[in-house]
Amino acid sequence: MSYVNPPDFVAKMIDAGEAKVFMSTRDTVIRAYMAGAILALAAAFAVTVTVQTGNALVGALLFPVGFCMLYLLGFDLLTGVFTLAPLALLDRRPGVRVRSILRNWGLVFVGNFAGALTVALMMAVIVTFGFSVDPNEIGQRLGEIGTDRTVGYADHGAAGMLTLFIRGVLCNWMVSTGVVAAMMSTSVSGKVIAMWMPILVFFYMGFEHSVVNMFLFPSGLMLGGDFSVADYFIWNEIPTVVGNLVGGLTFVGLTLYATHARTGATRNPGTLDDFTVPDKVNA
Repeated sequence: MSYVNPPDFVAKMIDAGEAKVFMSTRDTVIRAYMAGAILALAAAFAVTVTVQTGNALVGALLFPVGFCMLYLLGFDLLTGVFTLAPLALLDRRPGVRVRSILRNWGLVFVGNFAGALTVALMMAVIVTFGFSVDPNEIGQRLGEIGTDRTVGYADHGAAGMLTLFIRGVLCNWMVSTGVVAAMMSTSVSGKVIAMWMPILVFFYMGFEHSVVNMFLFPSGLMLGGDFSVADYFIWNEIPTVVGNLVGGLTFVGLTLYATHARTGATRNPGTLDDFTVPDKVNA
């Protein structure tokens, strides 16, 4: 059967985290660059479909194609390494240190951002005919997304920041579940089906993904969005990165590791330590 049991795929998670920590700088950046570019193109695709059909669900249903492609090609997203790399440290793999994990995260961030920015520039050129005309309907929508999801949060102050952070947490709960879900199967079809479901949830619910936003907001700035670079980093990217880290590590990495890699001691089935059963129940 192609299904992999939880203890076995959690072992794969730890191995993957260790491999990413020790990967060369060259390979880490290349893989992160391509991941950012492919995910950005998938986001552009989803926005295009949504605008043309007027149905956000259709765009969300199709967006996971990019995530599946980049995963099957062995590329790395920041949201994924947030979840996997720390597991190698928790498992006390030789040579894994906090600084080596931070190095991996930093390189993946830079690579993802460069890849997403490349596609943002390409899309800006396409929707404006090389900046010779005003943005078309798709370009206008990209500008609106950037404004709504920066200034829109800022208008609510601390409550907006909290909302942004929680959307980041929920996002990487789903995205990292997609990363892990691909390890649950040894077949390509099984991996794709397992990845598709949580990625669909995150995108349709409008949760905040740091790498997707590396495309949406720079392209929005190029296309006349009414917000600044400072707005983007303060009122979206930085809180989103923190939320993604908390969500992926807390709700996916640590929980799976705790219950499948470092399981608690089994109880003796012949004892009733936790409760007593009365001899009879009074009427």
